[in-house]
Amino acid sequence: MEKHRLVEKKYLFTFILITSLFALWGFANDITNPMVAAFQTLMEISAAKASMVQFAFYGGYATMAVPAALFIRKYSYKVGVLIGLGLYAVGAFFFIPAAQFQEFAFFCVSLYILTFGLAFLETSANPFILSLGDKSNSTRRLNLAQAFNPVGSLSGMAVASFIVLPNLISDKRNAAGQIIFGSLSEAEKADIRLHDLAVIRDPYVAIGLVVLVMFVIIALTKMPSLKGEQDVKTSARTTVSRLWHNKIYRYGVFAQVLYVAAQIMVWTFIIQYADHLGIDKATAQRYNILAMSLALTGRFLGTYIMKYVNQRYLLAIFGVGASVCTLGAICIEGMWGLYSLVCISLFMSIMFPSIYGIALENVCSEDTSLGAAFLVMAIVGGALMPPLQGHLIDQQVIFGWPAVNVSFALPLICFIFITVYGYQTFKQMRMC
Repeated sequence: MEKHRLVEKKYLFTFILITSLFALWGFANDITNPMVAAFQTLMEISAAKASMVQFAFYGGYATMAVPAALFIRKYSYKVGVLIGLGLYAVGAFFFIPAAQFQEFAFFCVSLYILTFGLAFLETSANPFILSLGDKSNSTRRLNLAQAFNPVGSLSGMAVASFIVLPNLISDKRNAAGQIIFGSLSEAEKADIRLHDLAVIRDPYVAIGLVVLVMFVIIALTKMPSLKGEQDVKTSARTTVSRLWHNKIYRYGVFAQVLYVAAQIMVWTFIIQYADHLGIDKATAQRYNILAMSLALTGRFLGTYIMKYVNQRYLLAIFGVGASVCTLGAICIEGMWGLYSLVCISLFMSIMFPSIYGIALENVCSEDTSLGAAFLVMAIVGGALMPPLQGHLIDQQVIFGWPAVNVSFALPLICFIFITVYGYQTFKQMRMC
């Protein structure tokens, strides 16, 4: 039985309001993933170059996470949230000139700015949620809040699957299932490109308007001032030194790098995996929606199980499940390989918030903001490894096996490390 409430009553409204933000960055993450395949066809570029969308998106986290944390240390979580929402809206509205100029690089810059905002939001919201109650159930509280991230992700995927991808003329195929865009004249391509970029632009503009509404609501809402959020006397250098010497935290940051890399590879390249089986992008995106539905189910299920099973041990169990499913995606050709790939998401569900919470569990309150920043900065894993997987997929065949299957060896390595991290931290806890 729990000794403390999951969320203290005095913090309940704040918890609900901040939790709603988790859906906003979930939407941005998962409407962007399928755009890699869309840009690959529309801009006539390789999978490796198209995956620079992910490099720009997750590179924004790497660039802004630490500056965001230093800003929050000086001011407050609320100000950090407002800055994040403002940058999110600016990046989203930059899609208007990006579509007009039809430059792939402009879209990457727009996403880069947008994720400056997401870095502020995650660096503020995650530790804020951890602070809204007793430390003994902080990881479970974060898992509950993070459960609403897949709600936004599902919304982004649904918009991509039912509004964006089906209306992309560039993805039209012939009777043999081959895309015909490449065989058209330059004039025909120009008209299609103008149309399709407008289709890609509109959802980002719409979410930008939603973000502005949230900005106004939070600006007008009084937030609690929590210990460790302001008036920090310890220097950043001292904090970094303490964090570095905290072994669980240090390896937690690396585990988070690998987790985000694995998540983005799995969700981005489901479409390429399905494409190899002759499935069009709009239909393939529905498998992504199924994967995210499993992630949402797993997040709520995992949060409940944590009442009875230690989160570190559960992380190790889910790591084994993800590894087994990834092996299936590598070794099995055809639809059963795709089903295995989709099922990975069930086991990925608790990984991000669990690694986050475990890593910060023994970090003192005045180090939390900067500690959170490095864990958010770890999202750079989503920028580094997808281009490498895209390069592998471009090879078509590796050792006589479909390259798209072999490429999932990269997330497999990540899941093995996460399994070891969960088990080792559990063993260490039991020894104390």
